[in-house]
Amino acid sequence: MRTVSGIQPTGNLHLGNYLGAIKNWVKLQKESECLFFLADLHAITVHNDPAELSANCRNMVAALVAAGVDTQKSILFNQARVPQHAELAWLLICNTPMGWLDRMTQFKEKSGKHKQRSSLGLYGYPVLQAADVLIYQATHVPVGEDQKQHLELARDIATKFNSDTAQDVFTLPDPYIGETAARIMSLRDGNAKMSKSDPSDLSRINMTDDDDTIAKKIKKARTDAEPLPAQWDELEGRNEAKNLIGIYAALNDSDPKAILSEYTGKGFGDFKPDLADLAVAKLAPIRDRYEELRQDESAIDAILRDGADRARALAQPTVDKAYAALGLLRD
Repeated sequence: MRTVSGIQPTGNLHLGNYLGAIKNWVKLQKESECLFFLADLHAITVHNDPAELSANCRNMVAALVAAGVDTQKSILFNQARVPQHAELAWLLICNTPMGWLDRMTQFKEKSGKHKQRSSLGLYGYPVLQAADVLIYQATHVPVGEDQKQHLELARDIATKFNSDTAQDVFTLPDPYIGETAARIMSLRDGNAKMSKSDPSDLSRINMTDDDDTIAKKIKKARTDAEPLPAQWDELEGRNEAKNLIGIYAALNDSDPKAILSEYTGKGFGDFKPDLADLAVAKLAPIRDRYEELRQDESAIDAILRDGADRARALAQPTVDKAYAALGLLRD
């Protein structure tokens, strides 16, 4: 079992990043050969400040290691240090019908009303995503609900390439069905995902927040005046309440239904202080380790260089097979 997963190197890491992806990566490395990458080539499909992008990549490495990603067990690297990703992406782009990309819903969402101003990279990045996993002959890819379409496209691209060349160049990756990743919503709006782009800092718990700030944000989190019910389905329509219960369950590695049974009939005046204590206990050690790691750029770059060396060694045979299958002559 070989699993590949990537994460955008964004600034202001928050609780949603940790519970939605990073925490599951830590568990996944115990049961699979894992390659985790920072998707910096994906990041440049929209405008980025170069210095900020570099800093965000290093900060993301510090966050991943602080949260428990073991660089001895897993391969951790950034795409830009493994040029085979871009190399294979071009070979796949030349074999991918435009009609397939026209169906990708995320391009429509990200480009909005400015489709003609969007970069070709933003339009074609699902093909780079396919290359990201096919290049390592990945057997499994962890996917959230919003990424299922892209994994299906990767499988279609691999199938077409293998069929067109009459060679089994690529493994068709399956979705990884493990523990359901927590979907963490804004503390101010239970209908919106927790995001660094939200103008209100009270909407999210940043991984750099101190203990008092974490507690204050949970105290101010939007809820309702109703007591907590005994059954999960009785929370229908109470999205803010669902979100806080979900955060508690994810931090505590427990079932939301079990949390409800413990707090049945109680209000958020009882629940929020306990959630704040739990959040501080779980996040403070990660924050402290993160702050320590991010101060040492040379150590972070050493991690990325080592990971890239290991990743290139795994990627090159697939690239060579793809060139040969297409009849491209090279030394």
